Amino acid sequence: MTATAEKTESTDGVGAIPTFTVTLKILRHDPEGLDGREAGAEYWEEFTVEAFATDRVLDALHTIKWDQDGTLAFRRSCAHGVCGSDAMRINAKNRLACKTLLKDLNPSRPITVEPIKGLPVEKDLIVDMEPFFASYREIMPFLMTSGPTPERERLQSPEERERFDDTTKCIMCAACTTACPVFWTDGQYFGPQAIVGAHRFIFDSRDEGEWDRLEVLNDKAGVWKCRTAFNCTEACPRGIEVTKAISEVKKALTSGEV
Repeated sequence: MTATAEKTESTDGVGAIPTFTVTLKILRHDPEGLDGREAGAEYWEEFTVEAFATDRVLDALHTIKWDQDGTLAFRRSCAHGVCGSDAMRINAKNRLACKTLLKDLNPSRPITVEPIKGLPVEKDLIVDMEPFFASYREIMPFLMTSGPTPERERLQSPEERERFDDTTKCIMCAACTTACPVFWTDGQYFGPQAIVGAHRFIFDSRDEGEWDRLEVLNDKAGVWKCRTAFNCTEACPRGIEVTKAISEVKKALTSGEV
């Protein structure tokens, strides 16, 4: 089915928003074997919806779930690109459904929607995030200090803050990690996000646990698994230079300096 401009809608004729018909081709995963299917079966299913030019993929998924098939399962929360809940593969690229405009995806052809790769699929577009969070916990993502707690804040210069500012932007959507071909094939690799999470503290002047984290990342599951494919950087919806952060961690390990 093709997307065709059909009409515009506005109550007063001012600022009318074009609408079009678009088809979403969704990879379904049925863990319970409903409708006579084998438990755990995967299959593609197409849905056609009418959308506004301002609609995101998440809007189309809502329309399908609310009006066509209430069994469709996917995660979402804030719908503003902040929580990172709705990362999925859209037209073969990891993206946030709430930030991806339908009109930017060539809606004249079916838009494919799949769960992110490398994590167990629980149902439809929902994956088990526990392996992802387990890797994040291993790098100790919290401030490690010694001595008495200061009466006010721990002081830091703008230059010191700038050193790790980029990696503070992470929303833990898993888009970078599940775009990594090494993560898909290697069950031990921590993945890019865990390294980004460690980078945020390793280069924080207030933190004293940098070498504890570097020791973890020097392990066989750590930074040396990275093959610098840049998939992670391309996939990040926040524009974090993920590959650069990984390289800086590698440099700290080889130079012995942070």
